[in-house]
Amino acid sequence: MGKKPKTKEKSAPTAAAKADKSGSKKGAAAKAAAAEADDKRSGLRGAAPWAARHAAKHAAEARARNASPPPPGSARATLRTPESAELIKAKIAELHNAIVRIRTLRKHPNEKFYELGQVLGMIKDGRLYEAKGFNSFEAFVEREVDLSKTTTLRLERVPRLFHEGPARELGLEAVLAAVEAIDAIVTGQRAPATRAQQAAALPLKPPTGRK
Repeated sequence: MGKKPKTKEKSAPTAAAKADKSGSKKGAAAKAAAAEADDKRSGLRGAAPWAARHAAKHAAEARARNASPPPPGSARATLRTPESAELIKAKIAELHNAIVRIRTLRKHPNEKFYELGQVLGMIKDGRLYEAKGFNSFEAFVEREVDLSKTTTLRLERVPRLFHEGPARELGLEAVLAAVEAIDAIVTGQRAPATRAQQAAALPLKPPTGRK
């Protein structure tokens, strides 16, 4: 009669141990099912061994490619060079300000021709015209400057050939004529005659006979 309680005490821990074991088995099964589901989602389960090696090889090549600087002119160079993009933006802004300045100065050409030549020279020397896709300064002048091409090109040379004080004393027409004469000497072409020279070359009028 006294042995029955001991048997009950032994059976109670055994049942608890069995419950713990069954719970751990269920937990392990749940973890295995979750891992299998993850593998299926990632496409790794059932994949050939060469696929993993192929993916690792491509990943290593991509890392090496990104670590080295892109070659000039490549698509990757265009996408991965923010420095050049910032430089282009700065040139566009500078060119825009210069064009606005030209439009203001050309309203008073006789007084502001020297400053106008300086702004044009800045555009040419800095190659700012390239920011808008022009291959040459001359092409930019034809499309963007509201002055004749010949006059604009001569104005651009004025600050290179004359000091500001003497140029202002001579005036716009005299300075442009001087630039034209200099170009004719440099290129070996004969400069067109001035109005005074043309008038001197005309034949004299015959006498009318009136006293």
